[in-house]
This record gives sequence, structure tokens and C-alpha cells, in this order.
Amino acid sequence: MSDGLRGMRVAFLMANEGVEQVELTDPWQAVESAGGLPTLIATEEGTAQAFRHLTPTDTFPVDITTDLADPETFDALVLPGGVANADKIRTDPKAVFFVRRCFERDLPVAVICHGPWILTDAGVAKERVLTSWPSLKTDLTNAGAEWVDEEVRVDGNLVTSRNPGDLPAFCRELVRVFSARHAHSAAR
Repeated sequence: MSDGLRGMRVAFLMANEGVEQVELTDPWQAVESAGGLPTLIATEEGTAQAFRHLTPTDTFPVDITTDLADPETFDALVLPGGVANADKIRTDPKAVFFVRRCFERDLPVAVICHGPWILTDAGVAKERVLTSWPSLKTDLTNAGAEWVDEEVRVDGNLVTSRNPGDLPAFCRELVRVFSARHAHSAAR
């Protein structure tokens, strides 16, 4: 029997501005509800400003910055979307390294909407089957991924979805994939 995500350290990696609020809060709540320990990692100290499309909403406290975050201390990664968030985070070399290292360690990763943009910069999209906001299709296919238009796509340890409307399926599969990995790691 699985203990869900009990004690699993889950990194939520984002920029300090531009994250789509529900793409942060819904997966965060799903991780917490399953017993996981979410950590907000951003490019700068202080707070992260969330948005609903182009309208500012709430701010969230940053737990640690990308220059101090060690990917070796986490068990899974979530990359929320938001156009400005995704565009900004992929220009941060420490964030790109963090993502690449999570893939090298074969950690479960969940990415939604514009979030997959950083996968191109981290060089980890090649030979993956994934979905995203439709405007990323060309960038992802040019990076060697196979892009599909599906509510949620699971490719090994990678979970992807297209937009906020897909959050129920995204959160369900995120918890399922993360739990399976957590159970496998605990059995070792």
C-alpha cells in the first residue's frame, strides 16, 4: 500500500512574476493533500507575484532562490505555467541547470501550459511525448519532442498538460506518477 507522497520533497520552480496562479496553487494543494512537502523556488528572494491571465492576483513567499537550491535534495519537480513566468525562468542558468539535473536523476516532473518552454533550454525535450499550451508546439518539436494535443500526457516520469482547464487531470496524474516513484524509492 502506498503512503502517497508522505515526506516527498517537491520543488515548485518559477520566476518571481508571471506564474498563472491556479497552475501553482492547485498542484501545490494536490501535493500537500497527498502528504508531500512543496517548496517554492524562484529566481529572487521575497515573494512571487501570481496572475490570472494578465491580471495580478496573490503573492507567495519564496522559500529558496535558484542560486541556492540544490536539485539533489528534492524528490520531484513541478513547473507551473504563465507566459511571463515561463519566458523569464528559462533565461536563468541556475533554473535551467536545476531542471536538467532533475531529468538526469530521473525524477518525476510535472509541467503545465507554458511551463515546458524551459525543457527546450535544458535540453531535455528530445524524444519526449508531451503537451503544452499550443503556441509552444513549434519550439518543442524543434527541440526533438513529439507534441500532442491532449488533456494530460504521461511519458515515463514526465506529466504534462495544456492549460488551467486541464488541472484536475494534471493534478491526478501528478500525484499518481509522483506516488509511484516515491513508493519505488522507499522500497529500495
